[in-house]
Amino acid sequence: MAEEVEGRGLAKGNPDEQNAPRTQSREGAPSALERVRRVARKDRKAKFTALLHHIYDLNTLRTAYFSLKKEAAPGVDGETWRHYGRALEDNLRDLSARLQRGTYRAKPVRRVFIPKSDGRQRPLGVTALEDKLVQRATVEVLNAIYETDFLGFSYGFRPGRSPHRALDALYTGMLTRKVNWVLDLDIRGFFDAIDHGWLVKFLEHRIADQRVVRLIQKWLNAGVLEDGKRMRTTEGTPQGGSASPLLANIYLHYVFDLWVQAWRKKQATGELIVVRFADDIVLGFESEGEAKRFQCELTERFRQFNLELHPEKTRLLEFGPCAARHRQHRGEGKPETFDFLGFTHICAKKRSNGRFTVLRQTIRKRLQGKLAEVKLALRHRMHAPIPEQGQWLRSVVAGHIRYYGVPMNGPALACFRFQVGRLWHRALSRRSQNGRVSWERMRRLIAHWLPPARVCHPYPLRRLGVIT
Repeated sequence: MAEEVEGRGLAKGNPDEQNAPRTQSREGAPSALERVRRVARKDRKAKFTALLHHIYDLNTLRTAYFSLKKEAAPGVDGETWRHYGRALEDNLRDLSARLQRGTYRAKPVRRVFIPKSDGRQRPLGVTALEDKLVQRATVEVLNAIYETDFLGFSYGFRPGRSPHRALDALYTGMLTRKVNWVLDLDIRGFFDAIDHGWLVKFLEHRIADQRVVRLIQKWLNAGVLEDGKRMRTTEGTPQGGSASPLLANIYLHYVFDLWVQAWRKKQATGELIVVRFADDIVLGFESEGEAKRFQCELTERFRQFNLELHPEKTRLLEFGPCAARHRQHRGEGKPETFDFLGFTHICAKKRSNGRFTVLRQTIRKRLQGKLAEVKLALRHRMHAPIPEQGQWLRSVVAGHIRYYGVPMNGPALACFRFQVGRLWHRALSRRSQNGRVSWERMRRLIAHWLPPARVCHPYPLRRLGVIT
């Protein structure tokens, strides 16, 4: 149900980009990207031979510039958003001319590392400003083509889609389809394992304009700058660039999406649901044997394209309306749980009628990690005025509630709000030796500054019904 809903094309009369103003003949003149989208939708095998002029168009570059983050870290050139904007029109005209002549050169990506919840470090790439700008313009043009090709169960980094759309689709599939087993896939080092040769071949299925293909190859071959040393790379796309999510989606579209769609039609004998958000993939099967057969064939499929399933993080678990009864009969305890997009999914029953449902709770490590960040930040803001601290904590708690405020997750939201208030009380009490804040005053501060914990998302079946 969810995949059929999400697999629809654009509604009639509601394209992503605004059309040009009406002509004197009173007929709507479609924008350039809308014409590209129409051709892509009409012929799924059409190749586009002239796309570069859409990228170096000044209006496209200007829109891309204003869509960038103003306070983003500078790349290897040290250029910032504000400094580049002081002579914006001159800079854009110069960049457009270099793109048109083919003299544009991509700069290496500055690599930084951020800690992960498991103690390891995730590599991120800080792209130079002009490279970000050109990548954003290119993504805007390519989205007009590939948004007509991408399948309904692909949700990651796509216009008009969000993690909650993927969560809703998974929840709906669990409750409306015959799902008894869940395959939670994890691709080992996906963004670092993308093969450049295969990626170019996949791009050439649709993009026959070699100038655009060479432009993408410049970003792939620009290399990485780490500890002052430039390293050339033959595989992978650095996380953090504007083009990386789209290139990753294109790679998995041909490697996984089209393959699993054909497998479901030709080889599956029971129900099969698929939800993919970038490289986070969850599949639901009706039988254990079919799930194991699929995993073996997928492992061989990935091996052909330089990808590998993580042997420890890839799990097959019994999950569904009959899982609790079957495991109790075998003496194996409660059904296992799995994590997806920040939520732990648990087999549960409704209080009203005792029927099966999926309980989604905030991942404990995510909650603890966020509280640790708040604790560290409060230590640095300890002597800031209370209104300044309160405004910052209000934004933190409100953002947490907006994402994790799904039905039946109220206790985790209340726990997060309470723990933030406790950390705030500890920070205020340590501002001086005799400055301990009473809990009576602290309750007033918490009630005034911290928003109440509330569920702000409807049930997935209700939301999908509205979308339909």
